[in-house]
Amino acid sequence: MSEFHHVSVLLREAVDALNVRPDGIYLDGTLGGAGHSLEIARRLTTGRLIGVDRDRKALAAAGERLAPVHDRVTLVHSNFAELDSILDGLGIPGVDGMLFDLGVSSPQLDEAERGFSYMADAPLDMRMNAEDRLTAREIVNTWPQEELRRILYAYGEERYAPQIAASICRRREAAPIETTFELVDAIRAGMPAKALREKQHPAKRSFQAIRIAVNDELTAVDKMMSAAIPRLNPGGRLAVITFHSLEDRIVKNAMAQAAKGCTCPPEFPVCVCGKKPTVRLISRKPILSGEAELADNPRARSAKLRVAEKL
Repeated sequence: MSEFHHVSVLLREAVDALNVRPDGIYLDGTLGGAGHSLEIARRLTTGRLIGVDRDRKALAAAGERLAPVHDRVTLVHSNFAELDSILDGLGIPGVDGMLFDLGVSSPQLDEAERGFSYMADAPLDMRMNAEDRLTAREIVNTWPQEELRRILYAYGEERYAPQIAASICRRREAAPIETTFELVDAIRAGMPAKALREKQHPAKRSFQAIRIAVNDELTAVDKMMSAAIPRLNPGGRLAVITFHSLEDRIVKNAMAQAAKGCTCPPEFPVCVCGKKPTVRLISRKPILSGEAELADNPRARSAKLRVAEKL
């Protein structure tokens, strides 16, 4: 069995939210360790589950884990941003439910050689799909200082973005920054002493920002949300788990707009756009992990599940 093992966050809540029908068609757009997918597939009889991941390691491991239900599963190596192409390629016009768990999987964080973690020394990589060209090394060593500052602030919400970007650029002038620990040192060198005394690791926000840039994660979420709702069958559910405010804002706003329908300015006395709601929100507030899950899996603390149903 592959060593790719991921603890699925909000497992019961997310799968229950899909209202899985035994004969329905469902899509898990972030297959990962296949925890959610296995539970969905177990609830199917004549139905079908499409499992999508951009990480071939995850796909291989998921194939092993899903072996007992393989007759109900189709695995696809792709980015969930290409949702329309994925479904078109399978000849599927609409599905009865979609699940997206937007967190970085535990193996990607824990396997040092992937370069995602600031806690282990490794080559700067951070690619979710090893076949992509852009790496963290290229961003850190070649992007202009102003662009580094922009992504650190926009994607990491790092208040010391200007100082950190300047520090990285000073460091790379002497020699290329090749490893995660070299990057951590450059980040630390750009931060004031009071920031280094904070409980949170000083490199956490910067590593998040660079990872998001490497994998173009926010664009992918935006494209996915635009494509997902139109490809749901009536009564179908869209369930999305986010782990930071940037993703959650995209998901929340997209669902809210779809539930509202009308795009007219608030000052218009009557609607002239003619757009109608296409979903209803299952809950106004996100679903969060319970105390038992948080005790077993601290990474679940920032998880938020939002669910919408197609009208």
